[in-house]
Amino acid sequence: MIEVYKSELDNNALVSLSEEQYMAEGFSPKDCWFNLVNPSDKEVAFVASLCNVEDDVIKTALDDEERSRIESEDGHLMVLVDIPVIEEEANYYSYFTIPLGTIIKDDVVITVSLKETTILRDFVRRRVKGFSTYKKTRFLFQILNNVATKYLAYLKQIDKASQRIQNELHKSTRNKELIQMLDLENSLVYFSTSLSGNDAVINKLLTSKTLVKMYEEDQDLLEDVAIDTKQAIEMCSIYRDILSGTMDAYASVISNNLNIVMKVLTSVTLIISIPTLIASFFGMNTGVPFESKPWGFWVVVGISGIVSTILALYLKKKKLL
Repeated sequence: MIEVYKSELDNNALVSLSEEQYMAEGFSPKDCWFNLVNPSDKEVAFVASLCNVEDDVIKTALDDEERSRIESEDGHLMVLVDIPVIEEEANYYSYFTIPLGTIIKDDVVITVSLKETTILRDFVRRRVKGFSTYKKTRFLFQILNNVATKYLAYLKQIDKASQRIQNELHKSTRNKELIQMLDLENSLVYFSTSLSGNDAVINKLLTSKTLVKMYEEDQDLLEDVAIDTKQAIEMCSIYRDILSGTMDAYASVISNNLNIVMKVLTSVTLIISIPTLIASFFGMNTGVPFESKPWGFWVVVGISGIVSTILALYLKKKKLL
């Protein structure tokens, strides 16, 4: 999918260009933003030709295994970072990361991702202050700022989801809750790895004086992005430790509960075996005490009950029942 936007000079309003407009002969991509979401090879070739960028540069962000990095060659700058993505499962949400590529070539900005994301949709909906397709460096830093903000927001959601699942685990030890906690722990692993790569990219942008031309406001914005990213890394590390400790604790609780159940069942089995053993002795086809007595049955029952009661009291005293 191709989306093309351009800010108007007079009022800075963001205008969406139709397919007929940007595919018309003689169309100039100057000061336009091309947003590609899981594009086809044909769409990639069209944008690459129109913006004078290599196809492989655009396709880089379409590989979900690509690591975060910066490339500056052949007159273009590409910043590749991992962004958080949320998907709704049966009764909960799962989190993972995908690459987002931002390419700046001359007076054109190209963003490429595998899925539609709220990070870029916020720009379309005019939720980002000071956004303009004419200010390309500022646009890049605003994207990075939005990425860091989304990480922080999703980490808070993960923490709340973890607390909710823990409350449910107090009442139940079903596999469902444990699987959800495992998914959250995996999400934090993805976030931690991606944030580390993003942090390296941001630090490189901060320290480099030649990659991008920055004004004072741009410098301040990028420093805020660096702070938010480091905060997200710290939060991710804390939540991972808490979740890992919680998983271990509940695994021990479940194992202990199983041991208690097995202990009780073993004790009950032992108590029940006593009447069975005594009844077996009196059921032999030989002469046994009280064989011809009408009250013999009740004597045997009484003996079984007394022995079983004594054994039950003993096991109770030893805290085995």
